[in-house]
Amino acid sequence: MDEQLRRSALRYHRYPTPGKLAINATKGLTNQRDLALAYSPGVAAACEEILGEPANVDIYTGRANLIGVVTNGSAVLGLGAIGPLAAKPVMEGKAVLFKKFAGIDVFDLEINEDDEEQLIKIIASLEPTFGGINLEDIKAPECFRIEQELRRKINIPVFHDDQHGTAIIVAAAVLNALEVVGKELKEVKVVCSGAGAAALACLKLLVQVGLPNNNIYVADIHGVVYQGREIEMDEIKAQFAQDTEDRSLPDLKVKADVFLGWSAANVTSEDAIKCMSENPVILALANPDPEIHPEIVRQARPDAIMATGRSDFPNQVNNVLCFPFIFRGALDVGATEINDEMKLAAVRAIAELAREEQSDVVATAYENLEMRFGPTYFIPKPFDPRLIVRIAPAVAEAAIKSGVSTRPIHDFDAYRDRLTQFVYHSGIIMKPVFLAAKQNPQRVVYCEGEDERVLRAVQIVVDEGLARPILIARPKVLEERIEKAGLRIRPHRDFELFDPNTDPRIEHYWKQYYQIMQRKGISAAYATREASRRTTLIGALMVNNDDADAMLCGTIANFDIHLRYINEVIGLRQGVSRYATMNVLILPGRTIFVCDTYVNINPNAEEITEIALLAAEEVRRFGVEPNIALLSHSNFGTSKDASAQKMSLVREMILKRDSTLKVEGEMHGDAALDEKIRQRIFPNAQISGEANLLVMPNLDAANIAFNLLKVTVGEGITVGPILLGPEKVVHVLTATATVRRLVNMSALCSVDAITNR
Repeated sequence: MDEQLRRSALRYHRYPTPGKLAINATKGLTNQRDLALAYSPGVAAACEEILGEPANVDIYTGRANLIGVVTNGSAVLGLGAIGPLAAKPVMEGKAVLFKKFAGIDVFDLEINEDDEEQLIKIIASLEPTFGGINLEDIKAPECFRIEQELRRKINIPVFHDDQHGTAIIVAAAVLNALEVVGKELKEVKVVCSGAGAAALACLKLLVQVGLPNNNIYVADIHGVVYQGREIEMDEIKAQFAQDTEDRSLPDLKVKADVFLGWSAANVTSEDAIKCMSENPVILALANPDPEIHPEIVRQARPDAIMATGRSDFPNQVNNVLCFPFIFRGALDVGATEINDEMKLAAVRAIAELAREEQSDVVATAYENLEMRFGPTYFIPKPFDPRLIVRIAPAVAEAAIKSGVSTRPIHDFDAYRDRLTQFVYHSGIIMKPVFLAAKQNPQRVVYCEGEDERVLRAVQIVVDEGLARPILIARPKVLEERIEKAGLRIRPHRDFELFDPNTDPRIEHYWKQYYQIMQRKGISAAYATREASRRTTLIGALMVNNDDADAMLCGTIANFDIHLRYINEVIGLRQGVSRYATMNVLILPGRTIFVCDTYVNINPNAEEITEIALLAAEEVRRFGVEPNIALLSHSNFGTSKDASAQKMSLVREMILKRDSTLKVEGEMHGDAALDEKIRQRIFPNAQISGEANLLVMPNLDAANIAFNLLKVTVGEGITVGPILLGPEKVVHVLTATATVRRLVNMSALCSVDAITNR
């Protein structure tokens, strides 16, 4: 592991609170009555209801949405048998994925027990606690027997993700890859390198999908798995023993149609894949380095199509594509197990999703990424927001049809709507932006290039490939600060350096600035001085001269100072009369957009209308359809104050400009974010669900609301300020900007620069 990445990872795990998980109460506990309801004596009522009817546990407790992620640390990631204590960060990470991607709560359980029978007893005894069990990082072949026995003993879903999660993704990938190359599953020869838990589970699922067992050939560390072999054979591996004279992996690959790699880096060669059949399918899934690299495959076999386990190559096989959503569907119908029908339903859902034509929302979110079914896209992207909406209902429906559901869903349309709402409230809203930025990183100039926060952000931007940085800085100062921060980035290798004291473009810049400002009281001498020392001015001139595609500034000094130079040099885009700002708040359970947070003190109705329309346009760039709430101290006409009437008028003006927008107001903040409150007060409201774009009546309201939420609820995770209205892509941050916010805005700059052309 890279040392800088290691240090960053350790800091991430340590601050601001050790670990990645915490327990939060779902109910208020603010007075004596709350205490009486939550604990003694009120809690007895819930206990009695569950005693009388055990199924009531799902009504009165959180069990129905609680998963136990369980390990003994015997086979962790690529680390091996590191034990349960050292495995805890991995299990916490798994828990975070469950919560982020599917809204599922998790207790991670690291059990210090290697005895198979004892481990089964311990896990089985936990059935009253959990709605399901996810077995993680338990070595083969014990993991097979443990899962099988637990499924027999307990009446909740048990899922070994290392086996079945990976198997589901691979099965979907194989089906789609064969569709791309025009081959039938029942006719292909499959060669598998590796015979661990994931490999064998994958092969078993492929057989269930329709691959004949006789078409499968397996090799492990001891060579070919053949009939009569005695070295390291077990009953599961023996199912795939073939009557063959071949004794090596290269021998097996002759005329093979599909190669599945579950082994180690570089175990296969260019010569070996040349022996495969026409249009071979290669899934090289060893991590971090595959069995053979895509570059080698492209050179040796241009007709091959390929998948790996890595995010930096097309067609990533990633378990996060399925395990949160399989459990989501299983929990939502109270499934007693995750059976073969449910796994096959997940396979079909994933395969079909990759073949679908993209919706407008998804196309916007993944702009400039290849999302058309074919050789470079036959597996959905790990952060495709449609995954939960496709997989969870398919799994739930399969559970109902196969008779393992205890709480059947009767309205699947409503269920899908609820899942869709979750996607855009989950806090992963920036991921599509990151993916689009990586696909086509743009030149972003950082005006405060000597700021340590900027430098740390640029390191991440370079590592992630989010933008092509340009730093305005003095070389000697920059060198010292990079060294002090212990960063790896270097000028002219990782980023372009613009030195205001020596760069020959300065002369052109000051002359241009003078030409712009000569009739506004600016002398040539003043223009010369300003263009060599005002880094925001330099950045604006760089963007104006197409020496950069986008610009970030504002980590020092007042917002208005930066906006002044932007306005002087770049100006407003055609048809726009004013600047405005919008901030994104990534909160637990929802993501909201707030405007105008920094520019317009007390805008009138026409001005707010323009701001709202600009904000809605930007919201759509995140792949989100705006649901606009016009906020006020008044609730649907309860006040005749001028401010309230202003916001009511804004709704009419917005709809005259764009009748397709969903907008409502004037209303209170709680009515905007809680549909039940809104329906009780005003059942004829023209928006449904939670509002996601909050338009405030004035600057005080917007800025105060944003900063309060940022600190008290949002844990400081924000995007912005996003400057609305300029001719070019420029964004002005604030002095409180964090490294994370700088990274987020860098990605947004790249995406905005692409769409602004």
